[in-house]
Amino acid sequence: MRDTARPRKAAGIALLLAASLALTACGGQQTQETGSSAKKSDARSGAPTPAVTDPVVTTYDGGLYVLDGETLEIAEDIPLPGFNRINPAGDDRHVMISTSDGFRVLDAAGGKLTDIEFQGAKPGHVVHHAGRTVLFTDGTGEVTAFDPDDLAGGKPKTTTYTAPSPHHGVAVELANGHLVTTLGTEEERTGITVLDENREEITRNEECPGVHGEATAKDEAVVIGCEDGVLIHRGGTITKVDSPTEYGRIGNQAGSEDSPIVLGDYKKDADAELERPEQVSLIDTRTGELRLVDLGTSYTFRSLARGPHGEALVLGTDGEIHVIDPEEGKVTRTIPVMDQWREPLEWQRPRPAIFVRDHTAYVSDPATRRLHAIDIESGEQRASVTLPKAPNELSGVRH
Repeated sequence: MRDTARPRKAAGIALLLAASLALTACGGQQTQETGSSAKKSDARSGAPTPAVTDPVVTTYDGGLYVLDGETLEIAEDIPLPGFNRINPAGDDRHVMISTSDGFRVLDAAGGKLTDIEFQGAKPGHVVHHAGRTVLFTDGTGEVTAFDPDDLAGGKPKTTTYTAPSPHHGVAVELANGHLVTTLGTEEERTGITVLDENREEITRNEECPGVHGEATAKDEAVVIGCEDGVLIHRGGTITKVDSPTEYGRIGNQAGSEDSPIVLGDYKKDADAELERPEQVSLIDTRTGELRLVDLGTSYTFRSLARGPHGEALVLGTDGEIHVIDPEEGKVTRTIPVMDQWREPLEWQRPRPAIFVRDHTAYVSDPATRRLHAIDIESGEQRASVTLPKAPNELSGVRH
């Protein structure tokens, strides 16, 4: 989940979005079946044999397309009214859908919605790390964690924690069971707290105004964005890293387990109605160094990704993927994908997005209704399709 609104406008946008979702979103859709192939069982796990190979999922106004990850052919068109958001569930089969009523589970490999739901007002971030998937429900402050491999057997066993006050937050469960989660209220977000396996506080830091977004890096370092830098949690210690400008908001990040350096966005105009930044940030979790990289083009909150070897990838409004060596802090090459485009003022409106899995970057182009599969190393287009309706959010299963 991504938040691009400036803090002073966030409340108004949230109210408008909530009203829209309440009118249009459908939380009672029945489980859908596809072909007989979705009902066959894998002899080893008992899970249905996949009907869709390496599924990729995109939302459109009124539903979801489930596509074959190799050919990009539409395997299923699933109606689902409302503004829906999607994220990987953390396994090789499922995708989480955020609706007005909570989180729903899509069996993307089977091409069907399941009846598994995690209800709650204003479902927010979905984070997968160390074999655990964590949901943050903004309207209640509830944090729900589970093993995504258990989704194949129905609603999984969960552990929960409720923040002292509801807010637009995020949480990460570490390999040792500790929980890194945000602090805030509906009016103000201030920092993070780290809780042990019994959810007792170990440490906290409240020097992070407008806290938003997360990414994990090599050696389980966690980076959380602020309006004036980031917080890094590493080895039980929280470190504040200041932005090089007075206002330097890092609200969206992309991490890689192969790299100690996290890719972040970077906005430095606090008064802009919609800033179109042309710099990204690189945060070294080993040293606390924060570097800015000039792209020469703008990008949006759906533009950040990481490659198979830890490369930092940014989909620019020039229509190209900018490949950055995070250690060198330089753009090493660009991959042309589409024509130039311009970010819409309303963050819910469709704009190009990038989703990376293994060596393939999936890139959507709402203006032409196209979806492309690009080989990251060669830059060659592996597949392309024109969809019936303009794609918006883009995601898929993980391997």
